[in-house]
Amino acid sequence: MRVDLIDRAMAASGAAVRAIVYTMLALPALLVIVCSFTSGDSLNFPPTGFSMRWYREAWQNELFMTALWTSTYIAVLVSTMALAIGFAAAFAINRFAFPGKGFLQALAFSPLIVPAVVLGIGLLQLFAKLNLTQTIYPLLLGHLVLAIPYVMRTILASLSLHNRVLEEAAMNLRASPLKVIRRITLPLILPGLLSAAIFAFVTSFGNVTVSAFLTYGGHVTLPVQIFTYVDTSYDPLVAAVSSLMIVITLVIILVIERLIGADRVA
Repeated sequence: MRVDLIDRAMAASGAAVRAIVYTMLALPALLVIVCSFTSGDSLNFPPTGFSMRWYREAWQNELFMTALWTSTYIAVLVSTMALAIGFAAAFAINRFAFPGKGFLQALAFSPLIVPAVVLGIGLLQLFAKLNLTQTIYPLLLGHLVLAIPYVMRTILASLSLHNRVLEEAAMNLRASPLKVIRRITLPLILPGLLSAAIFAFVTSFGNVTVSAFLTYGGHVTLPVQIFTYVDTSYDPLVAAVSSLMIVITLVIILVIERLIGADRVA
């Protein structure tokens, strides 16, 4: 009887803690979205009235729309390149033994422990010496360096959990290694690949610190533009733009859930 009471108390306390954590995580985003529909001229809660005015302002604001396009363009490129590089590196680490394997793995994961400010300054100095600061390459490489560790870690987990019996059967039937990867390995780890692509996209799309150092030719990413705008203004336009970022992220997650299910991606 006492054990049952303890179990129930632990279950209830665990549910309460989870509810508090989820509420704390979701509440800031919900407040931003609610405030974005205000009809007033200042960002406050509760909002004064209901209006789509600031979403129209955001849509007509050339700076924010250009920054949104830049962020999306960079994020798509980064997720594609990080997926290709990360899969190749993860496959080699998972399937083969070679000199320097541990060093390669540590090098790939090193951006996780290097402060983003240090990484941004280092890349800025590197590309300044190469006279490439006004090109897309610094921003692309900076985001790629940040995304690859997440992609590799996700794909390594998928490959480790993947049963290789079907691959061995295909090779016994004289299928080429490339065909085995294309027809067997990739379809079986597809949820992991999609999860890795999501990690890369979100990491690139929401990055501020590195992006602030590596903007090129007057083009800035949306988080940097929001950060700059908040420094000089406090109207609800920034809430509307931030809500658009939240919606884009949610749409990506919902599409993946619709296609293959979030439980398979995890």
